[in-house]
Amino acid sequence: MTNEKSGAARIARRTLARAALAAAAACAAAVALPALAAFPDKPIKVVVGFPAGGPLDQHARLLADKLQAVLGQPIIVDYKPGAGGSVGAESVAKSAPDGYTLMLANTGVSVINGALYSKLPYNTQRDFVPIARTAMQPLALLVTPKLPVKNLQEFIAYAKARPGQVNYGSAGNGGISHLVPEMFKTQAGIYMVHIPYRGSAPAFTDLMGGQVQFMAESIPQAANYHKQGKVRALAVTSRERNPALPDIPTVIEAGLKGFEVVGFYGFFAPAATPKDVVSRLSDAFRQVLANPEVRERMVSQGADPAFLGSEDFTRFLATETPRWDKAVKASGAKMD
Repeated sequence: MTNEKSGAARIARRTLARAALAAAAACAAAVALPALAAFPDKPIKVVVGFPAGGPLDQHARLLADKLQAVLGQPIIVDYKPGAGGSVGAESVAKSAPDGYTLMLANTGVSVINGALYSKLPYNTQRDFVPIARTAMQPLALLVTPKLPVKNLQEFIAYAKARPGQVNYGSAGNGGISHLVPEMFKTQAGIYMVHIPYRGSAPAFTDLMGGQVQFMAESIPQAANYHKQGKVRALAVTSRERNPALPDIPTVIEAGLKGFEVVGFYGFFAPAATPKDVVSRLSDAFRQVLANPEVRERMVSQGADPAFLGSEDFTRFLATETPRWDKAVKASGAKMD
């Protein structure tokens, strides 16, 4: 009987031990699950490295409205302008990698500044983890109506016959409105003189007045003034025609093989942000970009919806960065 009692006791102890382990595991899971599910549990800040009221600000506010509903937390847009977006980028790079401070960046901040600035306080690939690409921005190649050309091939022939006599305006050195014409003139085999302005508005005014002969500009503004006859759109820089300018061919259609140059917008978090937080944010942007109202409003702002998740956005940046590096070097632009 003693042996039977002893055996029964051992079985009871093993059963209790297993039950205790199971209970401990259940408690651990109960603790872990809320920790994973808790993000976000406070407002998220989106840093924009440019003044309020610009295209990047419009994009941030459009997405913030819907992102709040998906994530269940307020989205606060914070402006930190300066040095072509570098001031804002540096502040985000130095923020806690917890998903509560994000950066909305354009092509310049993401892939151009690294080649343009000799002392850049951040490195996109080292200091950030890509969250989502949200939009692509094709441009239109425009001429003043005073120029006797009706299409891109006529303009190329006109410029080739007058090397150095044709000029183009831009919003400033090293920006996309400077580098796209540089890429174009290299591939077309023409020579144009660059006239940098402080912003696109004065450059566009001079284009309409004929003081500037050529320019690359965002689609909404280009389409509006093209339809009024104040500028003449010759081509768009995307692979496909743009709905705002359906009768205007792409640069590829106009004869320059493989010429597809578009800007983009994307969201980033500080490096070392946990993967589950990155995935949560990336999926939230995917949901927002699937909203028909958001897509329609983005197009009206000149940005084509073009979602890429974190991994695909990372691969995209790896191919875009050397391309823009090459364009900056070819242009000779440098900023300090």
